[in-house]
This record gives sequence, C-alpha cells and structure tokens, in this order.
Amino acid sequence: MQIRVYYEDTDLGGVVYHSNYLNFCERARSEVFFEKEITPVLKNGHFVARKVIANYMASAKLGDILDIKSSLLKMKSASFILQQTIFKNDKKIFDLEITLAYIDFDGKPQRIDKETISLIEKLFYL
Repeated sequence: MQIRVYYEDTDLGGVVYHSNYLNFCERARSEVFFEKEITPVLKNGHFVARKVIANYMASAKLGDILDIKSSLLKMKSASFILQQTIFKNDKKIFDLEITLAYIDFDGKPQRIDKETISLIEKLFYL
C-alpha cells in the first residue's frame, strides 16, 4: 500500500512524527481488509494491538510517497504476529512487529475461529 506524507503527519520541520508510523501501519492493515470488501471488525470480534516492537531507521518527510508491506509471521490460537515494513524509494525506513489479539465486543480475549484464521492467512499470506 502506498501513502503520501501530508502536512498533518509532520512537525514544523516537515519530518514525520514518530507515532505516525504506527498510524501508517494501521491504515495498511485496514486497507488489506477493505481491498477484499470486508471490514477489520469481524462478526465475532476484532483485533487490538497487544505488543509492538518498532525500529526507526530513517525519516520520512512532507510529500514523500511511502510503501507499506505487511506479512504474517505467526498465527496463534488467540492472536497473530505481523511484520510491517515502510519503504521510501525502496529504502527501508521503519520496521514493526505487532502482535494483534482477538477480542469479542465486550473486550474479552477469545480464541480465533477457523474461518477467521483462514481469512487472516489468506489476507497476509502465511
């Protein structure tokens, strides 16, 4: 997925705020669902961030076009781990490993049903 860096994403010097890289990754994860004409909010629940490991290698700036790649690292019974990488001009500038836990609409953790496991594996290519 490609994202352009807008003024709202940057500081006074035109450099992307560190927290906005997480927002870019969130948009990319959601877009994977939207491209298949479904929503990330599923019939039995949805996913929330449980653990994040972020590595910042270089800065993006106002007007840059960024490419975000997402791939499934591991599927578990109640969560999954994604690797997300942001590139600027084919150079890696940010790397994220995120664990997403499956919760019901009351906020309680739950096992991921087989249908949802299959969907996640197809969307993120395990």
